[in-house]
Amino acid sequence: MRAKKITILGGSGFLGSHLVTHLAAQGHRITVLTRYREDSRHLLVIPQATIVQTNVHNERELAAQLAGADVVVNLIGILNEKGRKGLGFDKVHVQLVNKILAACNTHGIRKFVHMSALKADAGDGPSYYLQSKGRAEDAIRGNKNPDLAWSILQPSVIFGPDDSFINKFADLLKLPSPVFPLPRANARFAPVYVGDVIKAISRCITDTGTDNKVYQLCGPQVYSLREILQLVCDHTGLRRNIVGVPDSLARMQAAFMDFVPGKPFSTDNFKSLTVHSICDKDGFSRLDIKPEALTAVLPKYLGTVDVRRRYSKMREHAGR
Repeated sequence: MRAKKITILGGSGFLGSHLVTHLAAQGHRITVLTRYREDSRHLLVIPQATIVQTNVHNERELAAQLAGADVVVNLIGILNEKGRKGLGFDKVHVQLVNKILAACNTHGIRKFVHMSALKADAGDGPSYYLQSKGRAEDAIRGNKNPDLAWSILQPSVIFGPDDSFINKFADLLKLPSPVFPLPRANARFAPVYVGDVIKAISRCITDTGTDNKVYQLCGPQVYSLREILQLVCDHTGLRRNIVGVPDSLARMQAAFMDFVPGKPFSTDNFKSLTVHSICDKDGFSRLDIKPEALTAVLPKYLGTVDVRRRYSKMREHAGR
C-alpha cells in the first residue's frame, strides 16, 4: 500500500486523535488542521503528524493548506450552536463543506472522506443538526468534478475511551441523587465503537471500491437511551432510578437550557432524539468489518464493579 498524504480537519478531537494514531501506524503522512495548536499538543509526539494552526473557515487559508494532499478527511461537526436559528450549523456543516469541495477541485485532490450522521436529511430532518448534515451530503453528491471521489460515513453514536457520550453520562450519574430524569428515554441507538469507525475511514481512504458511496455505521446491538444509562450504572456500581421525562416537560427543559452556557441539552438535541439513530443498511458488512459490541468494550475503559455484585444486580433487574 502506497503511503498517502492525508489532511484531516477536526483531527484533534476524540475521533480525530484515534484516527491520526491509526493512520500514522500505517505509514501515512498526516497534516492536522486546527484553530488552536495547543489543542493538538497530544499529537505532537507522532512523527508522521504535522499540526498546522489555521482558520479552516477562511477560504484562502483552507485552500493553501489542502494543496498537495492526496486525501482530505473532514471530521468537523457540532452538536449545538450559539444561536437558535440554525446559522451556526449551516456555517460548520454546510458552508465549510462547500469550501472544502472548492479547494479539492482547485488543487486536484482525488478523495474526500466526510463524517456525517445517521438520519441526516436536508428536507425531513427534525433538527437543524440533521438538516445541515443532510445539506452537506447533498453538496458532496452534487459536486460536478468527476476526478474527486468521495465517501460519506453515517455513524450512530460513537463510544470509546475519552468519548463525550458514555463518559458524559457516567459523570452525570455520579451526582448525588437517587433519581436521574432522562428526556427521550426510549430513543434508540446502535452504539458504534470508535476503533471500528477508524477502520471504516481507513478503508475509505485506501480502497477505491468505496468511491462515491455512503456507509451507515452501527454497532451489533440496539439500545434505548435508558438501557445505555443502565449499563453505565451496572459497570460503575451506581444505583440510580432512571426516570423517563415526558416530552412536554423535556421540551420545556430543553428550551430553558438553550440559554445555559455550554448547552448541556438543547431544543435541537431534543428534536434530533425524535428519530432513532439506527441503521437501515449494514455499512460495516459492505466494508468487511465486524463491529465490536458495547458490552464487550465498555468495561475496558469505564471500570467494572465486582463480578458477583454485577451478577447480583442483573438478577435484581430481572426480578430473580
